[in-house]
Amino acid sequence: MDRRAADGGHAGLLNVIDLEATCWDGQPPPGAVSEIIEIGLAVVDLGARERVARHRILVRPARSRVSAFCTELTGITEAETDRGVSLARACDTLVREHGAGGRPWASWGDYDRKQFLRQCAADGVPYPFGHPAERAHTNAKALFTDAHGLRRRPDMARALEIAGLPLEGRHHRGVDDAWNIAALVLHLARLGAWPGSC
Repeated sequence: MDRRAADGGHAGLLNVIDLEATCWDGQPPPGAVSEIIEIGLAVVDLGARERVARHRILVRPARSRVSAFCTELTGITEAETDRGVSLARACDTLVREHGAGGRPWASWGDYDRKQFLRQCAADGVPYPFGHPAERAHTNAKALFTDAHGLRRRPDMARALEIAGLPLEGRHHRGVDDAWNIAALVLHLARLGAWPGSC
């Protein structure tokens, strides 16, 4: 792990988060809810304009199971999530090891922020990113859309094409998607479109 990534107080560091959650081809089974199974995290040093670290936290769902559809989409199996940590432990790791309580963060769209809020409230787990929930979060998809004058908000893979960047790794694998979104953040910073990058 890069020492800059572990230093929650390092100015200019940004956490980029991408979640994968339990999902189904159609409606969830009775009693099941969509739960986080992977937290992908990439650390961006905005001052140095580089991606400095990447991390993956597998989370064990409590009220759902990993469907065959979910495994096909994400590559994540139930056996892997069985070895994962609880959401409480994952959130504690984000705060202790990745400075989540004080460091700004970004995701592609607003789904990840809302999923954290929803699941933390349901599980009685402290929200790891500080309060209010919107303050420290940047919706990178909205910024990208505005910076490129697009009429519709593109998904991450399309945004990479527009930016002329490669898709690295596997799409819908949280740690890879976070790494790719981090590249888009740096693209926006180079355009002067990321907050504080001008």
